[in-house]
Amino acid sequence: MAGYYEGLLIIVGINIIAVIGVSILTGFTRLFSFGNAAFMAIGAYAGAIISTKLKMPLPIAIIGGMIVSAIIAFLLGKITLGLKGDYFLIATLGFGESVRVIAENWQAVTGGSRGYTGIPMKTDIVVVGISVVIAIFIAWNLLHSKIGRNFQAIREQEVAADAIGVDTAKYKNLAFMISAMYAAWAGVLWGHYYSLVVPSMFNLVKSQELTITVVIGGLGSLSGSILSTIFLTLLPELARAAAEYRMLAYGLAVVLVITLRPNGLMGYKEISLKVIVAWIKALFSKKTAAVGKAE
Repeated sequence: MAGYYEGLLIIVGINIIAVIGVSILTGFTRLFSFGNAAFMAIGAYAGAIISTKLKMPLPIAIIGGMIVSAIIAFLLGKITLGLKGDYFLIATLGFGESVRVIAENWQAVTGGSRGYTGIPMKTDIVVVGISVVIAIFIAWNLLHSKIGRNFQAIREQEVAADAIGVDTAKYKNLAFMISAMYAAWAGVLWGHYYSLVVPSMFNLVKSQELTITVVIGGLGSLSGSILSTIFLTLLPELARAAAEYRMLAYGLAVVLVITLRPNGLMGYKEISLKVIVAWIKALFSKKTAAVGKAE
């Protein structure tokens, strides 16, 4: 039973890393993409090859996978980020499906539809825990730096950001690359946990799950994305009998959130130490008031 709960925590941690990447791209730059699952696949395959063929340790595999994904994202961004509106989203959807089809048919490198096997199982709860802490630390500092403020300027009003001297093309491509690197990081950990990488693991549904998680957690809220990842990852396990209907549940959740809280559960707000202390003080003040009335 302990192994089951440990495995569940590992999946939650991997999903948090992948969702942080989507949050940076979608929540803070407002670029919607259906290509993050493809970058997870690229990272997973690149990391697997580095581990099995080159016999490198897991940290090198993670860095290698992230570099490969960053290069591909840079080239793809140069081509597609000039597209406006839904056209960029459609382009990333096509990219995601192209990566999946290539992985299914490139037998010599990816193992085809049967998958890439023989990957050493190096992902454990310690590795994932350290990775999550580092991922959150980097993202938090990035989003509170000049780069993060430029991302948010593009999100709020791209034309105005361009007018005040922000190189919007550069920062949009940078956000796309960072998002791809986070996805690759998660993909490498994923492959080294299951010891197997199969193209069907990284289909369009996976990209949709990542995007929906960010929308439900709240655009512009890193902590909201993390909380929604924990909830939406554990929900199918808590309702295992209805786990196959999780996408229906996600869809209903999105409709409810958009209707009741258009900005998501957190809505441009972050959970900080000051907020937690304020919540605790408010809770104790209510209890004290209730006790006073009872007396």
